[in-house]
Amino acid sequence: MQGAKILRLILFISFFLLSFSFAISDVKTISTQSSTTVHQKSPTQLSKNNLWKRISKGNTLKPRSYKDLYWHIDWFKKNPDYLMRVTKRAEPYLYLVVQEIEKAGLPIELALLPIVESAYYPFSYSHGTASGLWQFIPSTGKLYGLRQNYWVDERRSVIHSTRAAVAYLKNLYKLFNGDWLLAIASYNSGPGRVQKAVARNKIKGMKANFWNISLPRETKGYVPRLLAVMELIKNPHKYGQTITPVVDEAKLESIYIYSQLDLSLISQWTGLSLEDIYTLNPDLNRWATNTSIYELLLPIEKISEFKKAHAAYPKKRQLNYKYYAVKFGDSLDKLAKKFNSSVAYIKSINNIKNLKIKYGEKIIIPIPKKIKNYYSLSEDQRTKQRLNSQKHGKKIIHKVVKGENLWLISNSYNVPIESIVKWNDLINITKGLQIGKKLIIWKVPKIKASKLKNLTKIGVNVKRTIIYRVRSGDNLSMIAHKFGVRVSQLRKWNKLPVKKPLKIGKKLKIIKSIVKK
Repeated sequence: MQGAKILRLILFISFFLLSFSFAISDVKTISTQSSTTVHQKSPTQLSKNNLWKRISKGNTLKPRSYKDLYWHIDWFKKNPDYLMRVTKRAEPYLYLVVQEIEKAGLPIELALLPIVESAYYPFSYSHGTASGLWQFIPSTGKLYGLRQNYWVDERRSVIHSTRAAVAYLKNLYKLFNGDWLLAIASYNSGPGRVQKAVARNKIKGMKANFWNISLPRETKGYVPRLLAVMELIKNPHKYGQTITPVVDEAKLESIYIYSQLDLSLISQWTGLSLEDIYTLNPDLNRWATNTSIYELLLPIEKISEFKKAHAAYPKKRQLNYKYYAVKFGDSLDKLAKKFNSSVAYIKSINNIKNLKIKYGEKIIIPIPKKIKNYYSLSEDQRTKQRLNSQKHGKKIIHKVVKGENLWLISNSYNVPIESIVKWNDLINITKGLQIGKKLIIWKVPKIKASKLKNLTKIGVNVKRTIIYRVRSGDNLSMIAHKFGVRVSQLRKWNKLPVKKPLKIGKKLKIIKSIVKK
């Protein structure tokens, strides 16, 4: 009996870890996203004009049995406030997402996938450099036409990322011959991995559906988690859940802007706060729209007044410009940082062919109409908020020096690379770190022996040694992440020198702790 309780505890902890990537983003909130906070704790019945009701009626994807969903539903039952907060956060975006999914003829419950991916938080990011509601990584985002530049990151755009996700899911559905569960699993772990798993089962003469193929633990939990969310949305009263209602009608409309526009003007013309503008258009990185055509999302009732004000406003005054005489020691990089602009943009508007600028040369530099702090959810301000944030443990601000990389910093502070990426919202880690960049490092204090004793009362810590053979493309960071250990531990266990690369086929010893009664 006691053993069964321990097994239940271990399985629950496993699910909690699987849910970590989307649960962590739940602590981030935007104060102006909704006008009021829902305090209701009782179960919610879905009203007739509720968009969640329409989604629940269109449910077509099914599990094999309730057993496939048990541990996921159990977690939500033990955390009843979580789904309430997530469904509240989905409110501004849900109708648009459902609209795009229905237009493409996809199962309507795919509108729930951002709950699993990002907890419907558009500024969400992960250790794998994925970003936005649909958690696109940079390469897949580019493949599906999502612009990622100084001014915008369309992986966070509600409209563009949803269209890209719809196209990607349709392609995966075709690739797996109409099997939606395999397509969804591929969205999580990549089509190649799922194809190999399917092929292995077919060779062995075994069933090759999602429930029978061998996949990573995270992916095995990913599809049931989506199906569990569907079950909870469909029957919230049954599981003690509160679902924030969303009216089943369009509240937002997009309008195309054909020249760059300072966000302060959009705020002035519509009466929306900067927080509202960034919340509806989370792809905006800076203080202005993109240099080329931009699709701006606004409340329907604000469209008419925006159009009138925009048409009447002189185009030359839509951005502020400064005429600057180049001084000794100036460079395009320094000027871009100084004036909150980009090197590419300064080069473009001044027709500069290379990175050289001459002393005394006069150049035009676009500058924001307001002070930096005014643009509250720009990338710069979000970075500032992260630097000032508080978490458990001691916060260290590390300034990058010449020759440093994430691996060296990770080893120096004995923290995982993935954590550094997540704490600092590092988008493209392949380009290296900029000298002088400030990074947040959180050092968690060691647990005292007395506390550790209390934590291990339920069982005995047993060390289990795993032998892993290095494969092509492996590195220590990837292996450490795969097994949930640190790079420094791998080096210690295997007496690996710092600068010597791994050899394909080399056997590595990995020590894992398990709890037994």
